[in-house]
Amino acid sequence: MHTRRTHRRTRTGAGVALLAAAALLIPGCSPGNGPSTASAAEEETAALAPLPRSTPASLTPYYRQKPAWRDCGAPGFQCATLKAPLDYAEPAAGDVRLALTRKKATGPGKRLGSLLVNPGGPGGSAVGYVQAYAGIGYPADVRARYDVVAVDPRGVAGSDPVACLDGPGMDRYTRTDITPDDTEETGALVAAYKRFAEGCGADAPKLLRHVSTVEAARDMDIVRAALGDGKLNYVGASYGTFLGATYAGLFPDRAGRLVLDGAMDPSLPARRLNLEQAEGFDTAFTAFAEDCVRRSDCPLGGRGTAPARAGKNLAAFFGRLDARPIPTGDADGRRLTESLATMGVIAAMYDEGAWQQLREALTSAMKENDGAGLLLLSDSYYERDANGDYSNLMFANAAVNCLDLPPAFDSPAEVRRALPAFEKASPVFGEGLAWASLNCAYWPVRATGEARRIEAKGAAPIVVVGTTRDPATPYRWAEGLAGQLSSARLLTYEGDGHTAYGRGSACIDSTINAYLLTGTPPKDGKRCS
Repeated sequence: MHTRRTHRRTRTGAGVALLAAAALLIPGCSPGNGPSTASAAEEETAALAPLPRSTPASLTPYYRQKPAWRDCGAPGFQCATLKAPLDYAEPAAGDVRLALTRKKATGPGKRLGSLLVNPGGPGGSAVGYVQAYAGIGYPADVRARYDVVAVDPRGVAGSDPVACLDGPGMDRYTRTDITPDDTEETGALVAAYKRFAEGCGADAPKLLRHVSTVEAARDMDIVRAALGDGKLNYVGASYGTFLGATYAGLFPDRAGRLVLDGAMDPSLPARRLNLEQAEGFDTAFTAFAEDCVRRSDCPLGGRGTAPARAGKNLAAFFGRLDARPIPTGDADGRRLTESLATMGVIAAMYDEGAWQQLREALTSAMKENDGAGLLLLSDSYYERDANGDYSNLMFANAAVNCLDLPPAFDSPAEVRRALPAFEKASPVFGEGLAWASLNCAYWPVRATGEARRIEAKGAAPIVVVGTTRDPATPYRWAEGLAGQLSSARLLTYEGDGHTAYGRGSACIDSTINAYLLTGTPPKDGKRCS
């Protein structure tokens, strides 16, 4: 699965089918033997080393670019393109095209430069997010002083996008059984992962080797220079925190005002990341279930039903779908399978504002044999439109994740051995998330990254934001990243949902706005509700 930005989005995210769930929601996969202590993980991982301050002569032409801004169909926004080297170790080997957009500062007040924004994923379109939300929905005081800017990372949306399967192929992929019961079903799941990987490899064999987070962070430094900014000011959500922290680690002297909201912990191996994310979704589901059973329209149980019982009722429903999918009224004849229903529920865990929609969708499916509502939630997560076409989100998500870290599991046998731990972490979602962690095992390109601490020694204060009941980026990850970054200030939101900025907490918003506008960070450990 992916980590994604959810509120007021054009549809953003970075999820694939639950089929690719944990490996796609999680930015990376690495071998491991299950959870370990944070201190042990830190001892086992090296720190990301900063790059030299001087720009190599071979990269000078890229740093001297000036964007040719033009109108691009979104009122009030301008667009441009820049180039970056496909391979930073061999800049003469070719370029990638980077798509940018900006909304110029509106005033009044002194302009503070550019504010880059990334909504997460990996695979979420930053350009789409800024044009649909951040450029018009960020606080007016922030938009008055900053040019709000986005660049789609390499391989994503407008920046030489990776493609893997056509619409019908993705429809088949998302319906694949993610909880195989026997050898035949396990083989079908493996075959689906292989088809997906082969499609990506056939589409972009060279680019697929160069879509890592480190390379995307280096691209952001080219963008910074092209915009004429001495330092990078940045708001990154979800996976965008990993991208922003990586930038700070590589260029600590160029890190300006960085907000990392819904933080990732880059020091953790992927199997542990996947396992802890399963725990995060279990925490979010418990909060949903507690709210649901207090309402008369809850299909998971009446008033007084324990969340664990509600979870068993949902798991039983998934089991029935596994045996017999139900109608949806879909124009393409798709029925609601266990995998699609599970992804629909997971999609609603990102934002408590979707809980009513989820209750209604579950009621229709469980009581009326109508899967349309859950299919709609699942489609929104996958970015599937009414014509049956999918965005590039899922493809880029896998491409980045599988390059950033080695696979969490190398074989179905390894997954089966890990199932008890995953099912303990999340009785409802654990089995599917464990099997979803297998997809990188069949990737056509070997991983180039590894789990590393990011210290960014010498960087200006960096604000790390964590939400206590965040499903996709558990709060402990924010604590982990804040413990690594030498200048971090941890800001905590005590609440539900994925990420905190712009989600209704006046305390969070005013604290971040003050930091962006004045450079004054919050006191480390500040808590908001």
